[in-house]
Amino acid sequence: MKNLLFTLLCICSFQVGYGQGYDALVSEAWQQYEEGSYEASMNTYLEAFKIKKDNPRDLYDGACSASLAGEEKTALKLLKAAHKAGYINARHMSKDSDLANLHGLKKWDKILAKVQADLDAREAGYNKPLQKELLTIYEDDQAIRRELMAAAEVHGWDTPATDSLIQLMVIQDSINHEKVINILDKHGWVGPDEVGGQASQALFLVIQHADIETQQKYLPVMRKAVEEGKAQARSLALLEDRVALREGRKQIYGSQIGRNPETNEQYVMPLVDPDNVDKRRAEVGLGPLSEYASRFGLEWDVEDYKKRLPEYEAWQEKY
Repeated sequence: MKNLLFTLLCICSFQVGYGQGYDALVSEAWQQYEEGSYEASMNTYLEAFKIKKDNPRDLYDGACSASLAGEEKTALKLLKAAHKAGYINARHMSKDSDLANLHGLKKWDKILAKVQADLDAREAGYNKPLQKELLTIYEDDQAIRRELMAAAEVHGWDTPATDSLIQLMVIQDSINHEKVINILDKHGWVGPDEVGGQASQALFLVIQHADIETQQKYLPVMRKAVEEGKAQARSLALLEDRVALREGRKQIYGSQIGRNPETNEQYVMPLVDPDNVDKRRAEVGLGPLSEYASRFGLEWDVEDYKKRLPEYEAWQEKY
């Protein structure tokens, strides 16, 4: 199933309106960004930040929308707030094309210098060679998937354009797989305090895209890493779900979306105890399943899902 071929790190969508919570507003703002409605996205982010203003990633994304909307002052203000909230990914910030029109502004240079200084201080004790290798793996893993998704949006799936990219992705995954297995066997699961958050996340991404035997072997390793604070519980949840389904069991957190190739209908793949899925998701830092499902154009209705679950189980077994 092509929807199981990639994992991109992103947030998802919802309808904006009065009385909404922070998560729903941020999700809608991201959807507006994806649609190219940058001014609307900026305004929705600003509404969300009236509720709270402590998530560095969301503040950064709001700055990107503001920059693309031509609102440089708002973009710089949000970047400053993102840094204050803990954003220090100077590498990404300096290369992010969304912020290109801020380059050269005095306040931009000042903010970037502060972000870089904090990054340098944080990384003083890092294993730099290993960090560099893992960051390259991370980018290689995500770049081919971004390219594939873009091609699929233009040409659709099951076309020569997407098929060739899938073949390239399989080759890249194989290369990354060998590199990550060597790292894990030599260093163990290295955490953010050793190589930084993004570099550490590369381990999960490659295992998430690996064959079932590799996933089964390193699932206990990642569980221990989560216990030790070296990996994220929400990332582990995705791996737990993927392994469960590949072993013929039901998923736990509802992270895996399937597609019936005959009807092209997408669905939440067979899920244990649907009534309490949001409780389990909250325990590992995941938002409500309704919000997650909406990114795939699905409306989560637990009662309808339970009625159709035997049908979904049949699809899983067949496809």
